[in-house]
Amino acid sequence: MDQTKLELIRHDAAHVMAMSVQELYPETKVTIGPVIENGFFYDFSREVPFTNKDLIKIEKKMKEIVNRNVPVTFKVVSREEAIDIFTKIGENYKVEIIDSIPKDEEIKIYYHGEWFDLCRGPHLSSSGEIGKAFKLTKVAGAYWRGDSNNEMLQRIYGTAWETQEELDSYLLRLEEAEKRDHRKLGKELDLFHFQEEAPGAVFWHPKGWTLFQNLINYMRKRQDDAGYHEINTPDIMDKSLWELSGHLEKFGDNMFTTEAKENRVYALKPMNCPGCVQVYKWGMKSYRDLPLRVSEFGKVHRYEPSGALHGLMRVRAFTQDDAHIFCTEEQVTEESKIVCDLILSIYKDFGFEKISIKFSDRPEKRVGSDEIWDKSELALKKAVEATGLDYTYNPGEGAFYGPKLEFILRDAIGRDWQCGTLQVDLNMPERLGGTFIGEDGQKHHPVMLHRALFGSLERFTGILLEHYAGNLPLWLAPVQAVVAPITSEIDPYAKEIFDELKLNGVRVNLDTRNEKINYKIRDNSLQKIPYMLIVGKQEQENKSISIRQFGSKDQEIIKFDNLTDFFEKKCMMPTN
Repeated sequence: MDQTKLELIRHDAAHVMAMSVQELYPETKVTIGPVIENGFFYDFSREVPFTNKDLIKIEKKMKEIVNRNVPVTFKVVSREEAIDIFTKIGENYKVEIIDSIPKDEEIKIYYHGEWFDLCRGPHLSSSGEIGKAFKLTKVAGAYWRGDSNNEMLQRIYGTAWETQEELDSYLLRLEEAEKRDHRKLGKELDLFHFQEEAPGAVFWHPKGWTLFQNLINYMRKRQDDAGYHEINTPDIMDKSLWELSGHLEKFGDNMFTTEAKENRVYALKPMNCPGCVQVYKWGMKSYRDLPLRVSEFGKVHRYEPSGALHGLMRVRAFTQDDAHIFCTEEQVTEESKIVCDLILSIYKDFGFEKISIKFSDRPEKRVGSDEIWDKSELALKKAVEATGLDYTYNPGEGAFYGPKLEFILRDAIGRDWQCGTLQVDLNMPERLGGTFIGEDGQKHHPVMLHRALFGSLERFTGILLEHYAGNLPLWLAPVQAVVAPITSEIDPYAKEIFDELKLNGVRVNLDTRNEKINYKIRDNSLQKIPYMLIVGKQEQENKSISIRQFGSKDQEIIKFDNLTDFFEKKCMMPTN
């Protein structure tokens, strides 16, 4: 697939969509319409909401314009001319965009036939080159320029591909993704919910919280085995610390602050690293203490616009499996290699085999000297090359304090998710006064490696739910088995089985509801519980259990005495 050509197809499709909208609904004003991953969108200002019927009409009109094969041309105009052109047709959003364009940047207007739009380009030479492999997918709300104080616009999403086969394949993936939507699964499986009183914050239900804690317990065991020391730092700290660390300058608009009665301003932590440095500083450190690996399951808070919130994937309050490794410059390569190996091993335990890595270097807005950044980037590059892992460049996307590696997981239906990160930081220990006594008896600043594997535990939970379509591995499932007696007279034997499993650490439910067994099977299957243990008169007499695995119609008969052995290995966490 030619990615450059595909982007041109999608760019032109966005323009043709806007053109179609204005031919059908002339009162509609256009704003912006970029190419995005797998498609495009365009934001419109219109009093009447678009409906699914409108999407069908717009798509039909787009195909008409493709068939017309109208030529695509452009001209460069002066700022004054551009403002005049768009003012005359009442496109005030375009005028606002023109005002924000840097003075030294040329202004282009692209024409599809007689219809035109403000655009940098490039475009195809005619509308016919778009082809017919496109589809409008949905309508959503979007604030003008992403600011909730501005007007709410209507965003129409679409996708476009080079061939019909590629389009059909993508639409099938979308259909599958909808079935796997973690928000839907969270409701069906009774895991969590959201509500307006706490936007972007999760209300965990018992089963969801069990799943969440299973993830923490797994990671805690892996980190303990890898030599990490777990800490916990305050959720709220004086803003002076965030000024010193550089976070207030960089993330101030996304931080939650509060003023206490003693006239001090505090901030909810958006990151865990400054708190970790304070623990590191407690007591003198020697080069003999390094590398020092410190972990924290820290709750952080970041303001996200309400329109950007998306279930567990985009929240305002979340838990990070952060770790910080304090080491010497000579130890960076080896420690980074160890982290990379750990990350890949952990992802494998969760069923993710296809992992890609991106190397992100210095962003435009950053702290620290170029000399420090040169050193940090070189150290991280050496580290990832020492692992033998392939990576691609992601220029300018490093953290504000250091370069980073990003680990991208590919899920069961081919979607990519950025999760783990590894960052080299030579800035923050110096800014916050972290030191160690070197072999020369002098004070030195350690290198600080920032490391997260899940990233956000909330988001990783959402990814897992969608990857497995809610049918989680047995060791991770919040409920691993349910015991269901066929009649109430079998309840005592069912309770005996329940108690035995409970005693041996199996997460098990007992279903003694006054319902027929087929109803119990169906209801518990909808909860995607891995194992159903069915017992009737025959099982009671034989001291046996009929076991049915989720997704299978086959049943296995085992003896009560073998019950513990049956579950012991199956329920075992991969770390054991």
